[in-house]
Amino acid sequence: MRAKKRFGQNFLRDERIIERIVAAAGVRDGDRILEIGPGDGALTADMLYSGARVTSIEIDRDLAEFLRSRFASEERFQLVIGDALSADLVQYAGEGGIKIVANLPYNISTPMLQRFIAIKDSISTMTLMFQREVVDRIAALPGNSDRGFLSVMVEDVFFVEKLFDIPPTAFSPVPKVWSSVARFTPRDDSYQDAVSFRKLVSAAFAQKRKTLENNLKRLYPEFKEIAEAIDIDPRARAEVLTLEQWRDLAGAIQARKNQSH
Repeated sequence: MRAKKRFGQNFLRDERIIERIVAAAGVRDGDRILEIGPGDGALTADMLYSGARVTSIEIDRDLAEFLRSRFASEERFQLVIGDALSADLVQYAGEGGIKIVANLPYNISTPMLQRFIAIKDSISTMTLMFQREVVDRIAALPGNSDRGFLSVMVEDVFFVEKLFDIPPTAFSPVPKVWSSVARFTPRDDSYQDAVSFRKLVSAAFAQKRKTLENNLKRLYPEFKEIAEAIDIDPRARAEVLTLEQWRDLAGAIQARKNQSH
């Protein structure tokens, strides 16, 4: 199959890397796997060989025909032709939740992560491959300039573990960038009001070089007073706050709002 640039396709060719990803995903006999963007089926084949039942979502109809032919005799393989950004992913969850494996093209990595955040209660684990810079941004700790809106939103919902890097030579065609594999495990202590939390974090990172106060004072006129009351410096930048500080801040803003009603 010829890779298509508009779909951001680069097919994984290194068998050692394929085996490492399947091992990292903990694929076992009887598992139900949801694979997003199977490409030409390199990971798919190894997961099926491990005894898993694999549902693969592929947007490229030419690739879909190739996959249908390649795995025609495999009863544990299900192909879904469609866009994972709009598909109902929850329907593929087994009793223990969806186990997701995906090699995500750069152009859909952020919106796909936001979809995963929205359905976190239906996910058991995710083993995802991104461009290395995306994983570095997702896993960036407080104080790191790479830390942004997505870092905080993902951290609130998943424990993230960067596993290993993958060189461009593992793919065909060979991309210009390195990739990384990360494991995402849902956490059970996410901030309860996801809408207000997202609103706060999004506004705070709207202009990264500005202070928290400058980014948030229009949305929350009493922000300076609220922040100082819980020992958060209103002159700090959003990237320095820990997850606990974000949660404390969201809770304090909500408490002040409740008092005013």
